[in-house]
Amino acid sequence: MLDVVRQAVEAAGAAGADYADARVVREETESLTVRNQEMEGIDRASSEGIGIRVLVAGYWGFAATARMDEGEIARTAALAVAIARAASRLPREPVSLTPVEPATGRWDSPMQEDPFTVPLEEKVALLMEATRRMQLVKGLAFAEGSIDLFRRRSWFASSEGAAIEQTTVQSGAGIEATAIGDGEMQRRSFPNSFRGHIAAAGWEHVRALGLGEEAERTATEAVELLTATECPSERTTLVLDSGQVALQIHESIGHPVELDRVLGMEEAYAGSSLLSPEDRGRLRYASDLVSITADATLAGGLGTFGWDDEGVPAQRVPIIVDGIFHGFLSSRETAGAIDQTSSGAMRADGWQNRPLIRMTNVSIEPREGTLADIVGDTKDGIFMATNQSWSIDDRRVNFQFGCEIAWRIKDGRLTEMYRNPNYTGITTEFWRSCDAVGGRESWTLWGTPNCGKGQPGQVARVGHGAAPARFRDVQVGVR
Repeated sequence: MLDVVRQAVEAAGAAGADYADARVVREETESLTVRNQEMEGIDRASSEGIGIRVLVAGYWGFAATARMDEGEIARTAALAVAIARAASRLPREPVSLTPVEPATGRWDSPMQEDPFTVPLEEKVALLMEATRRMQLVKGLAFAEGSIDLFRRRSWFASSEGAAIEQTTVQSGAGIEATAIGDGEMQRRSFPNSFRGHIAAAGWEHVRALGLGEEAERTATEAVELLTATECPSERTTLVLDSGQVALQIHESIGHPVELDRVLGMEEAYAGSSLLSPEDRGRLRYASDLVSITADATLAGGLGTFGWDDEGVPAQRVPIIVDGIFHGFLSSRETAGAIDQTSSGAMRADGWQNRPLIRMTNVSIEPREGTLADIVGDTKDGIFMATNQSWSIDDRRVNFQFGCEIAWRIKDGRLTEMYRNPNYTGITTEFWRSCDAVGGRESWTLWGTPNCGKGQPGQVARVGHGAAPARFRDVQVGVR
């Protein structure tokens, strides 16, 4: 396949490209869903093709094909060049790429047990047992379990001399309990919502999740929520579990620091950004307890790789340091606008799309203590867990997030359970109010496999390391 991508680059050069790169991508997925001890579905899919990206006189062209014979590759390369020439009529400045050392090599994500070789019977049995245990709880309407597996192999070459092969394997699973009664529906998920917890790992990750062990507790909480008190409306101290902190990072920090949004190059899906290039080193984004890092080298992260889809090596990039905004996620094209080189954040959804700036593993650095320590140090407030909904404006300023469950904190203890909890805020005010962040022992690298961006839309797999955190004077409930 390296010969194929080199051939594509040569064909693009022969057609008139000043710069060219090509990616062959082969993807394989498997998803299983069990509901109430019955199979809902087993979905398997595979895809393979090549995408060719070119610059002609400073303008981009891109074309892709699922057929990789010599004639089709030459035709696709010529089409990419023709598209670039047509783009030169647009009223915009020609593209200039910041330099990168051409890379050659191979990278594989760590894995102990290939999830695609695990017998189907074992996978189904795991989900059947988890849903059986949930159904032991009286009053539960639906008990659901899911497994999601993903493998991507890619080959990249560029006219600058890069030649890269990479393989990523990701595995995850989760359970969901739904209770219905008196016009109310309540849900509890484990270990996180939206099909659980996915990591760049093999079947060993699924085994370690302990779905069966947590099944009864998850179902019990779903049923108890039916008769729980509605979350009150008040301004109070808010404690979030690590999964909700991860979602907060994703929406109110991860997306705003994508430099194409900041420069107005990508606004069609989910808007632009509250930031400007002049904010680097000056804007107080959060309290001094908050440091955020984008790290594409973290083992186990969905945003981990050896090189991005421009051939830029994986990097650890400071985004916020002790509350002060420091840096953006950038590409070879955008980095020059801030006199930097690329942060290595360009990735594409499959072979059929050109790469966009995407989050890697955007994480909060751990501080001290556990969730129990943070709750124990809180006189009065509300603890919320497990994301259920999110809404944020097109500049990532005003937000409202809902969680599956909450409890009143009174004198350092969790007391009354609340249903339908939500909270609202303004991004920088919210993060500046943070006065506690958990330590390494409570920090989890969560996977987000469904991050949407672009037009046509693309889906990226990104990661967020997070610990429980506390925020003061937050509006919770409906005003």
